[in-house]
Amino acid sequence: MGFGRKTVGMLVGTAILAAVTVQGFCKGMELTSPDVKNKKTMSDEQVFNGMDCKGGNLSPELKWTKGPEGTMSYALSVYDPDAPTGSGWWHWVVFDIPATVTSLPKGFKADDATIPGLIQSRTDFGKPGYGGPCPPPGKPHHYIFHVFALKLKTLGLTADVSPAMVGYYCNANKLDDAKLVGMYGR
Repeated sequence: MGFGRKTVGMLVGTAILAAVTVQGFCKGMELTSPDVKNKKTMSDEQVFNGMDCKGGNLSPELKWTKGPEGTMSYALSVYDPDAPTGSGWWHWVVFDIPATVTSLPKGFKADDATIPGLIQSRTDFGKPGYGGPCPPPGKPHHYIFHVFALKLKTLGLTADVSPAMVGYYCNANKLDDAKLVGMYGR
């Protein structure tokens, strides 16, 4: 049993389309920042101010490309998997970001109401809002900035929810995502 000329042509065409897609013509989301460079040391401006750290504790400016068709909202987290807690450390959790918003300004505060509907939930610092790097002395830690494009307009959660619960809902409802990793050690 052999393939006809038409079938072979379709198979070749499909293979070419797949190769073009793999080469990056169908790019996913990207997350960038003028303040945090991927896998580079974060500045003192972003470092926590407290717990033996002396920094500006300013959230960096973040920009992301628009999510795929069907994106209803975005969520953002900053997580340190290297923290000596056994479960990492959540530095920032933001969700229910409207689909029309694709950036957050430098110094975005926990009580900022300029983006209606956006929720900043509590972090491992015990309160909402950005908390910068402050690792114990030793090896530099990784700070994973992670933006999610979500298929829901709202996660249906409140500001007192745990970061792990937000992460669960984000992963269960994501259409696409992007990461940027900052580094910091002392």
